[in-house]
Amino acid sequence: MKRGAVRRGSRRFVGGLRVRLVVTFVLVALVSAVTATALAYRDARTAVLQRTQNTAVDDLRERVAAVAAGLDLPPDQRSLSRFAAKVSEGLGARIVVARHQDLSAVSDAYADTEGRITAELRAAVRAGDGARFQRVQWRGDPYLVVGTPVTYADGDRRTSGLEVFMITDLRAERDDTAALLDSVRTGTVPVVVLAALLALLAAGTVLRPVRKLGRATRGLAAGDLGSRVAVRGYDELSDLARTFNETADALQASDAELRAQEAKARRFVADVSHELRTPLAAMTMVATVLEEDADQLPPDAAHAARTVGAETARLSRLVEDLMEISRFDAGAARLNAAPTDLADTVRASLALRGWTDRVTVELREDVRAVVDRRRVDVIVANLVGNALRHGAPPVTVTLAAPGGDRVTLEVADHGPGLAPEARERVFDRFYKADTARTRDTAGESGRGGGEDGGQGIDQGVGQGSGLGMAIAWENARLHGGTIEVGQGRQGGAVFTLRLPLRHPGEEGDG
Repeated sequence: MKRGAVRRGSRRFVGGLRVRLVVTFVLVALVSAVTATALAYRDARTAVLQRTQNTAVDDLRERVAAVAAGLDLPPDQRSLSRFAAKVSEGLGARIVVARHQDLSAVSDAYADTEGRITAELRAAVRAGDGARFQRVQWRGDPYLVVGTPVTYADGDRRTSGLEVFMITDLRAERDDTAALLDSVRTGTVPVVVLAALLALLAAGTVLRPVRKLGRATRGLAAGDLGSRVAVRGYDELSDLARTFNETADALQASDAELRAQEAKARRFVADVSHELRTPLAAMTMVATVLEEDADQLPPDAAHAARTVGAETARLSRLVEDLMEISRFDAGAARLNAAPTDLADTVRASLALRGWTDRVTVELREDVRAVVDRRRVDVIVANLVGNALRHGAPPVTVTLAAPGGDRVTLEVADHGPGLAPEARERVFDRFYKADTARTRDTAGESGRGGGEDGGQGIDQGVGQGSGLGMAIAWENARLHGGTIEVGQGRQGGAVFTLRLPLRHPGEEGDG
């Protein structure tokens, strides 16, 4: 039980509500942070690039307009180179490329421009639809290339055939957006930590009443019907706590009512049994007198007298058994335990009832236990009497000490055996099963002899009190032992009594 409880506790810890809440909070915070980071990076990158390319386009237009007015067309190589250099002077570190038909000039003679000005951009500029730009990757670095055609200043704005391209390095912008991304990414860590702390606080707030409710529920399941939960607030958990308290109140009221009814029933049985003892004593004396004179009576009257005597004896045994059961139910039964030779006790019980010649015994002689001799006699009488009544010979009684601190007494017969459903209920009070197979061959019944619990169990008054096996089981339990019923290897029922060699309870009057 403890090991299983530890496993269940471990599973609750690993997959508990607190862990799930924390994980959910952290995941939500992480997803939110990542999403915000991605959106911020995209918007920042777009804004930076948009600003850079707008500035580049405007700067190129203004510079070309200012310089192109002094250029004679068509230009030669020298004038085209001076034009490219003058345009570049107002544009900082940007590279300017001027093209006119087959001529080409670069503001930086050492710059490689072929890989950065694409054919698509040249075609778009040559079409003469205004300034065009394109972002390209060259040798792993980003660049912005802006191209514009130079048009005549007349009204129709015809293209002059002169094309100007400007190459702008975007590595600074790339580094700025990367730095922004790193900053946002670094800020994700404290966000996640804060989310975990908030989750722990929220989990504590939510789970505290849940834990209290769990403790109260476990207490209620363990039998503490006074277990209640303090109700605070008007949320769902408060409603659940109120419902639990109402359920516990109803259960406690029902339990109190059932206990009161059970106590009344026990008192009724005890009172009725006690009140019946006096008239039964008188009836027993009258029946005894009638049985003694039965031979002098007519046959019908003699049979009636013997029947009245037998039924009166059974009724007396029933009353005594009811008194004994009521003591067990009231918790008033006590052991008068003392060191006892169990083999002698078994032999004495069989001899007292005249069963010595009808039962085969295999008794270990050196077995002594601290038991109540009278109650062990009751157990033996009921088990053996039950086997004689409902089983078939031979009936065997085996006393053994298999080791440890326990002793076993086995009563076996060779009858038809017990059905599984009968084995489950054999120790129930007044249980009946297959009365057609019972045989009235045993002697004593009730606390002095066995009458129930065997094959074809009949625990009606006609065959005994119907309480003998229940009393035997209660006596075994009072010793801290058990009685088990099974099926023999060669047929028949096998009842096994297991008793501790020393009972840990108090010794007192039986």
